[in-house]
Amino acid sequence: MIDAKYRRILLKLSGEALMGDQQYGINTTTLRMVAQQLKEVKEAGVEVAVVVGGGNIWRGTQAEAGGMDRATADYAGMLATVINALALQDALQKVGVVTRVQTAIPIQSVAEPYIRLRAIRHLEKRRVVIFAAGTGNPYMTTDTAAALRAIEIKADVLLMAKNNVDGVYSADPSKNPDARRFETLSHREALNMGLQVMDSTALSLCLDNSLPIVVFNLQAPDSIQRAVSKEPIGTVVFTEVRP
Repeated sequence: MIDAKYRRILLKLSGEALMGDQQYGINTTTLRMVAQQLKEVKEAGVEVAVVVGGGNIWRGTQAEAGGMDRATADYAGMLATVINALALQDALQKVGVVTRVQTAIPIQSVAEPYIRLRAIRHLEKRRVVIFAAGTGNPYMTTDTAAALRAIEIKADVLLMAKNNVDGVYSADPSKNPDARRFETLSHREALNMGLQVMDSTALSLCLDNSLPIVVFNLQAPDSIQRAVSKEPIGTVVFTEVRP
């Protein structure tokens, strides 16, 4: 049994995390693993919301570097997150979890529009809610969308699931052998040191609203359950006291 320590969580799944060991697209084994873990977390009494990235399908910054208009590239990236959201919804429903997808840009044939009170009502009815299309605005990352949605739905914690990244480091460990992993860290320390927890807009939102963050490796065994149980995993980013 999971000894859940949170009432309501928001899980940020990067697009890269959904790739697993692939170079592109969605790894179905990883997708099933995530769905099974979320089912067990939900059965432990936790209300679950998810924000998905789209980097496994589309990278707006790369498209911009190739000459595409930045806003157009970002909108294409939002559509990539919808693809990931629908795939995750399908995987969850196959294990018996009632799921709703809400998008920040209207795509009525496949998902609901994002409405905050409706999302909260779904959570209260024990449905998993997947937020797609970021904030609906270009120049905003899905990290910012995750922070914003977590604050809007009054989540207790923002869980940042990464692909083979087991926390926040003082430097890039692949380039600096002396880089050290932080077990705990404050939002302000992360901002002042310029650490790659998430983009600065998202991190500032979490700081201003005292929203704790847990950064962990999705590929670690039972990673989501362990994060929900506050077991030692990854890096905890907090404001004043450890959550």
